[in-house]
Amino acid sequence: MKRLPVIWLARHGETDWSAAGKHTGLTDVSLNAHGRNQARELGRGIDQTGIHFAAVFTSPLARARETAELAGFPNAKTMSLLYEWDYGEFEGRTTADIRHEQGRDWITWNADIHHGENLQHVGQRADDAIEQLIRTDGDVLVFSHGHFLRILASRWTGVPAKAGQRLALDTGTISKLGYEHEYRVITFWNAPITWSGGETG
Repeated sequence: MKRLPVIWLARHGETDWSAAGKHTGLTDVSLNAHGRNQARELGRGIDQTGIHFAAVFTSPLARARETAELAGFPNAKTMSLLYEWDYGEFEGRTTADIRHEQGRDWITWNADIHHGENLQHVGQRADDAIEQLIRTDGDVLVFSHGHFLRILASRWTGVPAKAGQRLALDTGTISKLGYEHEYRVITFWNAPITWSGGETG
């Protein structure tokens, strides 16, 4: 009997834009020095688990691919569905800056985004990614992005994409999507790079 696939989620390391709180969708920024350290430490933590991954996938964007490579997975397969939310006209801007224009109640999760993706579209993309990932016979490791992974985890558990608003996710962390009996659950979430005993650098 085929074992139900477990999906491990790794958010890429820090970039200058993520450190500044800028919405970073399709802009292809690279990791900064701290982000590269996070990626290496994340790799050491993953290695200590002794898990053999049946497949490793990465977003096509540089910050995710670089994290995968520095973490010890240079041959991760690119999956186009794993790219970050396309923020359209809000790309590169902070929430505080946008609220000066849109009002103090503005958040990405309820935004009317022009020239980008709406939340429903990102949710459907997450559903499509899940359907591809669960075809793997064994554990799967995914390198991707903050908002997208929050939405993917929400859809994994069968709740609306907007529930990802309640799932904070830091750079350089790992999370696990699994099962309780036959029900899809979040096994653990937003585990820091020290989660397996490694020291931060």
